[in-house]
Amino acid sequence: MKNIIVLQHIKIEDPGYIKDLMISDGIKLTTIELDEDEKIPNNLNQFDAMFCMGGPMDTWMEKDYPWLIEEKQKIKEFVVDLKKPYLGFCLGCQLLGEVIGGKVVKSNKPEIGMSEINFSENKNKDLLFSKFPEKITSLQWHSYEVQELENNSDVTLIASSPGTKYQIFKYKNHAYGIQFHIEVKKTTVGEWGCVPEYKSALEKQLGEGALEKFDKDSQKHMPLMNNYSEILYENFKKLIK
Repeated sequence: MKNIIVLQHIKIEDPGYIKDLMISDGIKLTTIELDEDEKIPNNLNQFDAMFCMGGPMDTWMEKDYPWLIEEKQKIKEFVVDLKKPYLGFCLGCQLLGEVIGGKVVKSNKPEIGMSEINFSENKNKDLLFSKFPEKITSLQWHSYEVQELENNSDVTLIASSPGTKYQIFKYKNHAYGIQFHIEVKKTTVGEWGCVPEYKSALEKQLGEGALEKFDKDSQKHMPLMNNYSEILYENFKKLIK
């Protein structure tokens, strides 16, 4: 049985629809709730892959969330030293970018809502994304982003949006950062809207009462996003030896 470690920063941000697919496949999920002071195991070799999810904190908030220091060390060990498959979403994308030498900076404008993701030609030869269309619409909810990966020859840019260059990037051929939320399911927006930091960012960007409209908008795109999650997951399984 494959064993995947899942690093979570708030209970409601789990692998979502992809989690349901993994459970259906009988994959063992070892979930670490970092915000509840659960510790990442020392022996990372026991895990076949790592998922790292989003959260209301940012990568630089080590004084407020001191467990971020060890988390970054463990991600680097898993990805750089052990060279094992990694999939990071939103904060998990930014943590990957930072540990491989990039910088996480405040976006010129927060990306919150449904928005367009444009794939580069690099996707055509990529294991995970070659079957994706040239352009998709997906859910965004972030105010920070990864930059300054251009000089790392091990990094490949796979997709961008008008506001964020590194919407998807990969490190070598086994670790991926995805800034947007392709993993969402029907209940996601409503649940995330209950988190004060998320709701505040949403209303600041889209106006008071934006949650209901955002939820409706996301539901319209949900079948396609779930389909993309299935493609992503089926291809990611090929990385897990």
